[in-house]
Amino acid sequence: MIPLSRREWFAASAAALLPTEAPIALGFSLYGMKSVPFAEAIKTCAAIGYDGVELALMPGYPAEPKRLAAADRKTLRTQLADAKLKLHGLMENLAEPAADADHVKNLDRLKAAAELGHALSPDAPPPIETILGGKPADWDKVKDRLVERLADWAKVAADAKTAIAVKPHVGNALHRPADAVWLMKQLNSPWLKLAYDFSHYVLRGLKLGDTMDATLPHTAFIHVKDAKGVAEKFEFLLPGEHGIDYADYAKRLRAAKCRVPVVVEVSGMISNKPGYDPAQAAKTSYKNLATAFGR
Repeated sequence: MIPLSRREWFAASAAALLPTEAPIALGFSLYGMKSVPFAEAIKTCAAIGYDGVELALMPGYPAEPKRLAAADRKTLRTQLADAKLKLHGLMENLAEPAADADHVKNLDRLKAAAELGHALSPDAPPPIETILGGKPADWDKVKDRLVERLADWAKVAADAKTAIAVKPHVGNALHRPADAVWLMKQLNSPWLKLAYDFSHYVLRGLKLGDTMDATLPHTAFIHVKDAKGVAEKFEFLLPGEHGIDYADYAKRLRAAKCRVPVVVEVSGMISNKPGYDPAQAAKTSYKNLATAFGR
């Protein structure tokens, strides 16, 4: 065996200390920064250490597509690039199954969201993430109609080459992992996926591993926050504030080879409180997640 030179030994030692895989990307949803100008929000998230952001597109939010002219989109794209932030997702808030007129409006909003995603991140258009509304007790009544309506969504997504990720919500008709997987299998579209948010499952006493095993194969977007209480009465919290084991969470994502960015969502339960500080919420969330996710 030929002995290593001093330079080769140092090079080999340094390589051995490098992580075996890139850290999981961490993002922050600007849903929690509604009152903050884009330039400031982007600068804040980049300075904290986030890898990307999610934009909230609902009416009244700064990123509502109709509020962003071509020049605004160009500026926002430049701001993201200069800050070295990725666009991890686009948040919508749509309800289905809806009346015909409202369903058409939903399709139009999805098209507008996809156009914005391509304008801001043409090389990697982000997924559009949304809940579906309704009530938990209504699942069996609406599930077949949901398949019909979301088949139209899938066509829009395919034409726009933009994934749509639907999120089960503790208070919605779609609220259980098994039902979410059933919905994906009925639609069978590469453009219709799930958004994973364990905070909605933990309120129903479900286990992290079980929910991940069931839904990660269909997942294109991840939200993180904490929750306490039960399905009937609960409170959402910042990630790391109430018991979710994020070291285990990250370990399971790596084991599943799930490279979807993990995006912090600050619930309206928090952001609507008097004295809410969006920058501090972003800092606290990052600090609570940093070690687990390999910062």
